[in-house]
Amino acid sequence: MSSSDLSNVEFIVQSLAQTAVDQEQAFGDLDAVVGDGDLGYSLARGFEKVLADWDTFKRDDVATFLQQIALTISSRIGGTSGPLWGTAFLRASAAAKDTATIDGAAAVAMLRGATDGIKARGNADLGDKTLLDALIPATDELERQLAAGATPAQCRTAFAAKTRECADATSAMEAKRGRASYSGARSIGSPDAGAAAVAIIVERMVADWP
Repeated sequence: MSSSDLSNVEFIVQSLAQTAVDQEQAFGDLDAVVGDGDLGYSLARGFEKVLADWDTFKRDDVATFLQQIALTISSRIGGTSGPLWGTAFLRASAAAKDTATIDGAAAVAMLRGATDGIKARGNADLGDKTLLDALIPATDELERQLAAGATPAQCRTAFAAKTRECADATSAMEAKRGRASYSGARSIGSPDAGAAAVAIIVERMVADWP
């Protein structure tokens, strides 16, 4: 594994963490529409710990690094977000163990691992109005772009665009999981907070890519 592999993964995690902290209020406002409003607080508390402990994480390889991120998040984030995000990073770590190079195919495998973990831990799937409704189609799009021979920059742009498109499309869905599901039909008309948060995170990540 090259040093650039690790540095790219470090950038992704650090960008995600910083956006979660910076957008605490915005994510909370999104969640307050039909949820309990704690998404922003929960993510910010978990990822500010990631940023605070940044220099202490072992960097022997990508898998080890991501495993430590997973443990930090799981121990810090409360509610349902902690187990879901912690599992996502843990599954991504497991996928990273199976590859010598973190290329586009590895990125897809890690994203698949993350979404499969969220599915299992949250007992959710496509159509339930969760972040999966943004992340799974975006991963499919990334895989299509790679198969078509797109450049890394084109892949990132397409991934972000599909994440946003599908996050916005959750407005038409009725929530079937999480606190938002208690609202029933009232959840229709506003996007899923988790999906919208993921779109914001990915858009900033792509915009700031070094």
